[in-house]
Amino acid sequence: MHDKLFEAALGIAAPWFVAGLQFSDKDRTLTIRIDFVPGSRFQIEGVEGVHPAYDTLTKRYRHLNFFQHECVLEVRTPRVQLPDGSVRLVTPPFAGKLSGFTLLFEALVLMLAPQMPFAAVARLVGISPYRVLQICRRYVALALDTADYSGVTSLAIDETSRAKGHDYVTLAADADRRRVISVAEGCGLQTIRDIATELQAKGCPPEQIRSISIDMSPAFIKGCTDTMPNAQLTFDKFHVICHANTAVDTTRRIEQRDDKSLKGMRWILLKDRALLDSEAIADLDALIARMSTVRTARAWLYKEQLRQILERKQINVVRTMLTRWCTCVMRSKVEPMKKVADLVRRHLEGIVAWARTRQTNGFLEALNGLFQAAKRRARGFSRFDTIRTVIFLIAGKLNFRA
Repeated sequence: MHDKLFEAALGIAAPWFVAGLQFSDKDRTLTIRIDFVPGSRFQIEGVEGVHPAYDTLTKRYRHLNFFQHECVLEVRTPRVQLPDGSVRLVTPPFAGKLSGFTLLFEALVLMLAPQMPFAAVARLVGISPYRVLQICRRYVALALDTADYSGVTSLAIDETSRAKGHDYVTLAADADRRRVISVAEGCGLQTIRDIATELQAKGCPPEQIRSISIDMSPAFIKGCTDTMPNAQLTFDKFHVICHANTAVDTTRRIEQRDDKSLKGMRWILLKDRALLDSEAIADLDALIARMSTVRTARAWLYKEQLRQILERKQINVVRTMLTRWCTCVMRSKVEPMKKVADLVRRHLEGIVAWARTRQTNGFLEALNGLFQAAKRRARGFSRFDTIRTVIFLIAGKLNFRA
């Protein structure tokens, strides 16, 4: 009776059956012995037909805990002799992708790994962190081997820090399905070439890419132009406004040395006016009223004008207004904002493309935030392969069922 109950719970079907149970109170371990019906014939992947057992080996598989007790499947596993004379071990249907674990156990690890550090998962399931990492690496590698990116036409590319200092990895994501499809070391020209090579191997030739959203990194621009010649580069509004915000804050820092009233105004100037409370709005309006004498106020107005221009959707109108905006700023005395105007002039067509594509890296920035949170919880990752595995677990939307 108990054997039938465990067969149903484990999903074990003919020719396999539960041959017995053994519980060790001392070790707090439940061992479930599994056998097969004598005379059964088995299939081997990649080989036609079914084959009788040649001999057997006893294999042990770690399974999900039985309440608070560790559970192990002890399986009498047949080996079969194939027509070419070779002898192959049969893989039970409940065996996982990594030796020594069941599919359900590995599924639990894969469910927990994106949410917590490998060491925490290891403590929870009762195996070593190394084994947890190996399970995740194995499934990510298998899923990437079968991944098909032949339908990808739009990319979003951004870098994220992997450690302190100028140490980065670059993520390329399918902008339509919002999933990471490539992770490469560095953030330079060769990095973009590596990404293009990887996509080519996954059924996505570089010539197929029609649109790419990137920041205004010269290396990214040259890499994308060289390797994906048919792609329209887009510099989204948020990157442009980020540069303008930096210019506003730089202007404030310079002026507050002589004008102490600007102290404490940083976040009032950088936040969206609609998100400010009444007191902050009053302070901002008081500053704008001094526009003729305070360059920080003029910098803020230039930033808001730029934001309003980029809200428009008519390409020719946006191009004309940006050109006029740059001319106006270059005639001003707000030096930090002049650098933004020069940046806009040099990347005008890519910024104008935003009006048409509305393609943004915002979702990729959010994914970067998830990775950075995972990195902090794990106290950092030392190897690129581990970083790549974590990113794909979090944001790859991989099919682990294949």
